[in-house]
Amino acid sequence: MAVRQRAVATLPMLMRVLKKESPNPSNRPLPSLRRAFSLYDQINLIDNVPQDQLRFQGYTDTGFTVNGVTYEGSLLCVGNVLLSWKPKKFSEITADSLSIFQTVRPIPEILVLGCGRQIEPVDPELRRFIRSTGMKLEAVDSKNAASTYNILNEEGRIVAAALLPYGVSS
Repeated sequence: MAVRQRAVATLPMLMRVLKKESPNPSNRPLPSLRRAFSLYDQINLIDNVPQDQLRFQGYTDTGFTVNGVTYEGSLLCVGNVLLSWKPKKFSEITADSLSIFQTVRPIPEILVLGCGRQIEPVDPELRRFIRSTGMKLEAVDSKNAASTYNILNEEGRIVAAALLPYGVSS
């Protein structure tokens, strides 16, 4: 009980001391967002990717640049393996063209589908096939598909990408 009485007795004095020492908030500048982000800019995480990890660095209407090498045509990426892929237009993407995912282990958690220049609606049968393999599907334009693949791959997630060149349109 004595401890409690002492704490209650010192509380008003403590409050007075804190009020005297607390800085006036109107005199303190808010932290600069520029300063906060400058550290991030200096630690360029994109350039610190392991050598054996695939990273899309650019795209053209006919292909992609991956780890400094330019590839023409459609690409299929599974983990850190890059393959030439047969479909030349969106209508040629079928369950058969993605049949590799029936045997690949570990199963990627997501398939990023690059539809070319524009996002295309994915056939329900193709969606069912992809779901039956245990993957989720993200269908976007090829430019954003390559970026999404980079981000997910750099996070260490098991990801796959099937990309038509950016110049392909329906």
